[in-house]
Amino acid sequence: MVDFSNYDPDNVGNPNNNIFGLPTTEDDARLIILPVPWEVTVSYGVGTARAPEAICKASLQVDLFDPDMPGAWKQGFYMRDSDKKILMKSDYLRKEAELYIDYISKEEDVAANQFMSKTLIEVNEGSIYLNNWVYEQTKVLLDKGKLVGLLGGDHSSPFGYYKAIAEKHGEFGILQIDAHCDLREAYEGFNYSHASIMYNTLHEIPQLQRLVQIGVRDYSSGEWEYIINNKERVITYFDKDIRNRLFEGETWKKIAEEIISKLPQKVYTSFDIDGLDRKLCPHTGTPVPGGFEIEEVFYLFRKILESGRKIIGFDLCEVGVSETDWNANVGARVLFKLCNLLVTSNS
Repeated sequence: MVDFSNYDPDNVGNPNNNIFGLPTTEDDARLIILPVPWEVTVSYGVGTARAPEAICKASLQVDLFDPDMPGAWKQGFYMRDSDKKILMKSDYLRKEAELYIDYISKEEDVAANQFMSKTLIEVNEGSIYLNNWVYEQTKVLLDKGKLVGLLGGDHSSPFGYYKAIAEKHGEFGILQIDAHCDLREAYEGFNYSHASIMYNTLHEIPQLQRLVQIGVRDYSSGEWEYIINNKERVITYFDKDIRNRLFEGETWKKIAEEIISKLPQKVYTSFDIDGLDRKLCPHTGTPVPGGFEIEEVFYLFRKILESGRKIIGFDLCEVGVSETDWNANVGARVLFKLCNLLVTSNS
């Protein structure tokens, strides 16, 4: 454990320290944050590969007192530096992917173009490399008894972590906060697209008992049919349905408790920042009108703790970057809450 006897949590955040200004090392921290600077398959806006550094900088402005979980930070949080090799690979493949996406958007035949065929193979091979890298990094940390949070990058980033979590904990559920279902099969030809993360998880990780999605408001007919045909394993609370229930007099407390009742005992939280109202994340990759206020989600987190369920891990993805740092400031506060939630649930 970290010795905080001479540390003043109310002082200005020290940039020479680690995330949130904490004087922690990887060895003495209970929770390790793994940054994954990857955005190869994003469909619209870019920038999330560089979100971890922006969030780390903004985290110095986060007050460490959390009235919901006071003192949780004393268990120690530590964020690794972004792996430059992963970032460079992401930057290179992203440029290739952009050319490919532009090509197929014009309904051109990929098989007839040798360069585009090669590009598709390279992107898919790069995603497999990334999945294996994330799996190896997170597995080692879990085997050491560390709690792990993953910080993307796009929403394809945590797939390898899901595999490591499944091996560590056995059967579990995912609470997905997101504007999108991410249930498309090989979207745009990319086998491990950010838009396919939950499809791939459901098909490749049998330990996933149930996926509970909340806040979804942009989805395809194919995803709708997938949800209808997999009602036992996929439960989706569409944003429109949640709003209609609130408009007609139901309380968020009642809806939150219903959502939690669908989750198994072990819960992994996957937080795509675009699940929030766009005013809180204006530069996220694929923004959609609507979404949650941040306190609605934090209320749900409190209720999960009260339910006695165990949080086993989390990822935070799709945070954009901007000159004003607004996206990073919101992202840093969501990250802090997720960290507090994870360590408190495992106290």
